[in-house]
Amino acid sequence: MKRLIIHGDPGIRKDAIISYDGGEEVRCFSISRNGEWHGPDEVQLWCIVGDESERQDFDEQNYIPHHLEVDRVDAETVDVIKAKGKLSV
Repeated sequence: MKRLIIHGDPGIRKDAIISYDGGEEVRCFSISRNGEWHGPDEVQLWCIVGDESERQDFDEQNYIPHHLEVDRVDAETVDVIKAKGKLSV
C-alpha cells in the first residue's frame, strides 16, 4: 500500500484502477481532493493505492497512514484503466 499524490485531476474516483510510471496496475482505495479553494495552483488528489490483496488491510485499517511510502506524479503520466467503481447508494 502507498500514498500517491497526483498533481492535477486525471478524472478518477474511488475504486479506480490506474498505472503510473510504467508500473503495475493499482486500485485507488481512497481519494482526497485538495486545493479546490485554497492551496496550490492546481488540484491535488491524495490517494491510498494498492493491489487487490491489500484491500482487507485497508478496510480493517491494518496500516499507519503516516508511515506509508509516498509517490508523486503528474496527472498526465497516469494511465486510467477504470475511472471509478460502482456507485453505491
